[in-house]
Amino acid sequence: MNTPLFLGTEPYKELAHKGLELGINLGLKILAAIAIYIVGGWLIKKIKRLFAKFLAKRKVEASLSTFLQSALAIILLIVLIVSTIHALGIDTTSLVALIGGAGLAIGMAFSGTLQNFAGGVLLLVLKPFKVGDLIEAQNQKGTVSAIEIAHTHLITPDNRKIIIPNGALFNSTIINLSQQGQLRCEWNISIAYGDNSEIARAEIVRIIEQNTLILKGKEAPEQPYAIVSDLAQSCVVITGRGWCKSEEYFTAMAAIREAIYIELPKKGIHFPFPQMDVHIKQSNQS
Repeated sequence: MNTPLFLGTEPYKELAHKGLELGINLGLKILAAIAIYIVGGWLIKKIKRLFAKFLAKRKVEASLSTFLQSALAIILLIVLIVSTIHALGIDTTSLVALIGGAGLAIGMAFSGTLQNFAGGVLLLVLKPFKVGDLIEAQNQKGTVSAIEIAHTHLITPDNRKIIIPNGALFNSTIINLSQQGQLRCEWNISIAYGDNSEIARAEIVRIIEQNTLILKGKEAPEQPYAIVSDLAQSCVVITGRGWCKSEEYFTAMAAIREAIYIELPKKGIHFPFPQMDVHIKQSNQS
C-alpha cells in the first residue's frame, strides 16, 4: 500500500517545523507580554510614588492630589494593558478606537459632572480662594468650609450650608472678601435738606474713628472720612468710609450704623422720609 503524500516524511517534517516555530513565537510573545506586564506594574507603582512626593512637595491640596494620582494611575494602567495586548501580536488599533469611543460616550453622558471636575481642579490649582475665606459667588455669600473636586461648600453668616457646583462657580464672578486682609467699610447716610452737612460729616467721622474695629494710623490704607456723595430727590446723602480687618467687616458695619442712628439726632441732624410737595392751583371762575 502506498503512503499518502501528506503523511510522507518531507511534508510531515515541514508541518512539524512550522508548528514548532509557531509555538516558539507564541511562547516568546506570551513571555514578553508577562514581562511587560510585570515590569510595567512595577514602573507604575514607582511613578505613582514619585508623583505623590512631587505633589506633597508642591503642597497641592489633598483633594486635588488624590484626584491627580487616581487619574494618572488609570491612564498608566490603560497604556500597560494596551502594550501587553500588543506584545501578544494582537492588533490594538481597534481596541484603542474602542477605548476612545467609550471615553467620548462617557464624557458626553457625564458632561456636567466632568465640567464640575474640571472646575474643581482649576479652583484647587489657581486658588482664587481657600478654606476659611469669605466669598461672594452665584448670588451667595459665605465662608468656604470645604473645596471638593466637584463642589465647594459655603457656610453663610446665619449658619446655613450652601453647596455650589465647581463648574458654575469657576465660570462665575468670585468676590473674595478675605484675601486682601482689609476691607473698606462704607456707610451712606441720608439727612434732611436744610440740616448742617458739616456737622453731620464731622459727627460721622468722629463715630467711625472712635470704633475700635476701625483701622487707624499706619495700619489703614487711608484715614476715616466723610463726604457729601449725592443730592437726592428728598435728602442729602453723606458717605462715611473707614477700613477694618476682613473678618470684622460685618461687626464694624453694624456697630457704626447703629451709633450713627443714635448720635446724629443729638446734633440736630434728621433722617428724612421720602416726601413729595403737591401744589394745587385753584382757577378763578367768573
